[in-house]
Amino acid sequence: MTTVLEATRLAKSYAGEDGGTLAVLADLDLAVARGEFIAITGASGVGKSTLLHCLGALDLPTAGTVRLDGVDIGTLSTSALSALRNQRIGFIFQFHHLLREFSALENVMMPLLIAGLPDAEARARAAEALEAMGLTARAAHRPAKLSGGEQQRVAVARAVVTRPSVVLADEPSGNLDAHNAERLHDLFATLGQRFGTAVVVVTHNPALALRASRILSLQEGKLVPAEQFAAAAPKRPSD
Repeated sequence: MTTVLEATRLAKSYAGEDGGTLAVLADLDLAVARGEFIAITGASGVGKSTLLHCLGALDLPTAGTVRLDGVDIGTLSTSALSALRNQRIGFIFQFHHLLREFSALENVMMPLLIAGLPDAEARARAAEALEAMGLTARAAHRPAKLSGGEQQRVAVARAVVTRPSVVLADEPSGNLDAHNAERLHDLFATLGQRFGTAVVVVTHNPALALRASRILSLQEGKLVPAEQFAAAAPKRPSD
């Protein structure tokens, strides 16, 4: 399969309060294929969100390279990075970050309008994305009129509407009840096949991690296989 996202010898460090250096990521490698769903687990504070930010060009690594569709994002100008984040990377966070004054449809349209698409085309594509999330009947509703699960599915629609190369999600079900979390997990399990995107999810939730094609654990700045994660997962009703 084609590799769409690749990190090579990635490192990220910060200045510590004692004047020393705090290494968060160290010589980390990762390759993600188109359509692949990868879950990244690990203890709180080990740097999972930092890794996601470096992969998504929200932060620059201290060393190493990140390539998206073969392009080294560290070589891009500020404007080119902004365009890349808008058009080729979809972001989903624990909190949906929807714009309260706009409808669900208008929220999903926003990345397309920023990219310069005509209103009619942006509207049609946003409607298709909402339909894929089962939210056609809720398209005209503002976020305050949507449930927590519906709000997060709108955020997923917004993330995939540009048809990105990769979707990056940070604890996407962390703010949902069990029922809505399970529905969101079902959705994540099919994103790669339905939208042709790679998916990388940071999560503490075993039920979500077990939907992934690969589960990796961030330990001491590196990614390692996390086969033991399966033992902590609760049994689903169908198991």
